[in-house]
Amino acid sequence: MKSRRKFLQTLTVAGAAATLPINLMAQQNSKQKLIHQVFFWLNSGVDVQDFIKEAKELGKCKTVDKFYIGTPAPTEARDVVDHSYQVACTLFFDSLADQDEYQVDPKHLAFIEKNSSKWASVKVYDFLI
Repeated sequence: MKSRRKFLQTLTVAGAAATLPINLMAQQNSKQKLIHQVFFWLNSGVDVQDFIKEAKELGKCKTVDKFYIGTPAPTEARDVVDHSYQVACTLFFDSLADQDEYQVDPKHLAFIEKNSSKWASVKVYDFLI
């Protein structure tokens, strides 16, 4: 009985030790900075400059650290370069949690409500740094 109890205690300690690195990685990932890139393909007839003016409001959301917006650069046409979008914005967040909060920020939701009819397609690329 004593050896079984000791064995179970050893398993419990080993299990806790095994989950420690996973928990630590999850904590570190939640503190990593996140870059959120959004590419818009606008409907025909939508004024790009008016759309940019509207989209600049996204940079005023509470958890946005940095915000950049622009149009495709006139770089060399190559198979790997996509110039087909009309507007792109890049938002920097201090953490994944900040980006999650941005998703429900009233300014973000108002932008979507007011402008979603203006784009034919939108693509989002997120990555941790």
